[in-house]
Amino acid sequence: MSSNDLVESTVPAGTEPTSPVRGQPATVRRLDRAALVAVGLVTAGLAYRLFLILAGIPPTNSDESTMAMAAAHIVEGRHYPAFFYGDHYMGTLEAYLAAPLFALFGPSIVVLRLPLLALYAVFCHLMYALTRRLYGRWFAVLVVGLLALGSDPVVRSEIFAGGGYPEIKPAAVGLLLMAVWLGTGDDRHTVRRILGFAGWGLVAGLALWSDVLIAPYVAAAGLVLVLGCRRELLGWPGVLLVLCLLVGTAPAIAHYLQPGVAEASLTKMLTLSGGEDASIWSRIHGGVLLGVPLGTGLCAGSQCTGWPLVLGAAYPLLLLLAGCLAGAALRRTTGAERIRQAGRLALVVGGALTLISYAQSDAAGIYPTTSMRYLCPLLICLPAVLWPAWSAAARLLDDRRTGRSTATSPAHPGGLRLAAGVAGGSLLAVVTLATVGATVAIGDLAPESRQALRTERELTVRLAELGVTRFYSEYWTCNWISFATRERMVCATLGDDLRPGNDRYRPYRDLVTAAPDPAYVLPLGSPLDRAFAGRLQALGVTADVSEVAGYRIYRPHAPVDVPLR
Repeated sequence: MSSNDLVESTVPAGTEPTSPVRGQPATVRRLDRAALVAVGLVTAGLAYRLFLILAGIPPTNSDESTMAMAAAHIVEGRHYPAFFYGDHYMGTLEAYLAAPLFALFGPSIVVLRLPLLALYAVFCHLMYALTRRLYGRWFAVLVVGLLALGSDPVVRSEIFAGGGYPEIKPAAVGLLLMAVWLGTGDDRHTVRRILGFAGWGLVAGLALWSDVLIAPYVAAAGLVLVLGCRRELLGWPGVLLVLCLLVGTAPAIAHYLQPGVAEASLTKMLTLSGGEDASIWSRIHGGVLLGVPLGTGLCAGSQCTGWPLVLGAAYPLLLLLAGCLAGAALRRTTGAERIRQAGRLALVVGGALTLISYAQSDAAGIYPTTSMRYLCPLLICLPAVLWPAWSAAARLLDDRRTGRSTATSPAHPGGLRLAAGVAGGSLLAVVTLATVGATVAIGDLAPESRQALRTERELTVRLAELGVTRFYSEYWTCNWISFATRERMVCATLGDDLRPGNDRYRPYRDLVTAAPDPAYVLPLGSPLDRAFAGRLQALGVTADVSEVAGYRIYRPHAPVDVPLR
């Protein structure tokens, strides 16, 4: 997994590999037991996620189909988008990673998700290396084991190509690992250190382009780098880091330099942050009590009730405890150990800023189950949160092995160690069991995935039979069908008020608007379906109507002037 996982062993002379000196044992470098267990856990996690991808779990939607269309357009040379179509944020790194595979195997959602498996593997490898470096090897195995599991929200943030989330976690962990490595000065080789500074800048730039959600962790890792390498940063290594940072963010910079884009981006951000105000209690409930267990994989799907909410309430306290321990150690240590403690504190700071920024947003209070994806970076600070519990449980086990007194009196030091050890072990057991249970529950998505595939097949077949190639529908249908049919069928979106909806790829609207007789493909019984039926009745326009796979297909006999202007 990393150079720290390698231990030396000896083999007798005359066996392979042979020693260059006769009679001397040869030195072999191999993975130690902890690293081997970690490799097995990561392999199991990869196999689990590959199975989900092949099974179509989680089901795709128009957001992911938009990213898939961007990848297809890149292969065709039609467009080279810097950001998600229709937005000025969320970089399209996932589309560029999938484009070579699209060229080789053809466009599909399965192929789109395959590069994300590699990102997941990198994330686990870096988390193991960082946790081992900052805390310990067997604790790193526990962390990797928890990351091998995955509830629906966690898996969506890892193998669902909806923009930004799968790539920012490995990037943030890599930045902190590089900062600790450079700061501790374990390797003074000039070329490697120069490459380390350059790599830090490039990865930071790419991460910020992909999703500014990762900014707290980039900033925290940057502070660790400054703490350990401030003198070097004042010279050429710092210049190189800044240049590579600009290279990483170049797609975003070029995008924002286009006329009017910066103003449009600011307007969109202000729109996203506005709207209905959520109460303080709803933000705390949705952002912490509900958001933390959902975002960290302790609850299944979007359902979270009962005792997992207690873990959400305990999370800020665990972060505070971890921060106090790391801060105290940082003040009393020097040299490489001080950088290690700074790395621990950086994990806490990144997690705290993520949690605070989310909990104070209206989305946490109004749409907690759909916006919990903003908490996916909390998995990065998993080691910091669980370390106090692990260390307390480990001390208790060590006391049992050595026969040290653990008197049951709360006032006795041994009694405090016993209470802390039992509490720590219980917390680790509860977290593990909750994560396992939420992972098992992801099987409940299998029927939904099969139904989504049937709906896609039945709807596209029926549209082809009717000769429909241009139509209007709601957002969650449009780009999904357009990509599934390789743009043979093109859709423009409608809002429930029959006005133009969120057309991420504007050329589709132009094609549908130019069509002489577009169809209307609306979810059966939806507000949009009822509004359109009322419009037809008000105008006295008749239409051929077909129903298939939960959709009603309208083909009006006369213009209906929809969408409304």
